[in-house]
Amino acid sequence: MVLPKQMRLKGHKCFDHIYKKGKRFYSPSMVLRVTNANAKLHSIERKSNIKPSIKCAISISNKVSKKSVTRNKLRRLFHHYLSYRLSKINPESELWAFISLNPSCMKNSNSNLLKECDKLLTKAGITK
Repeated sequence: MVLPKQMRLKGHKCFDHIYKKGKRFYSPSMVLRVTNANAKLHSIERKSNIKPSIKCAISISNKVSKKSVTRNKLRRLFHHYLSYRLSKINPESELWAFISLNPSCMKNSNSNLLKECDKLLTKAGITK
C-alpha cells in the first residue's frame, strides 16, 4: 500500500521549504524534518470543509543500499506505516514532514526502524 495521493509531498520547492524552515529531529537511523505547509508552493486548493492534513515524503539514498529493490521495499514499508499512523491524526494546521534515512539504518530490523520513526513523530509532537 502506498501513501494516498493527498498525503504525498512532491516538488523541489516544497523540499527546499522544508530544508530551510523545518525543525529537525534526529535518531541514529534517520532524520525527521517538520514544518508548517506553505500553500503558495503546493498546488492544492483548500476548501473550508477540508480538514488540515499531514503530507510526507521519504528519502533513501544509494548510500543506504545500492539495490533499488531494497530501497523501494523500505520506502513502501514507511509509506504504509505512515499512512496507517497519520490517518488517525487530526492536526491543527497543515504540516509537511520529510524523513531521510541514514546509511546506518541497514543495521536495524524493519520493526526497530518503525519504532524509531514513531519516536521521532512523538518527539516532533505529531503523534502521542
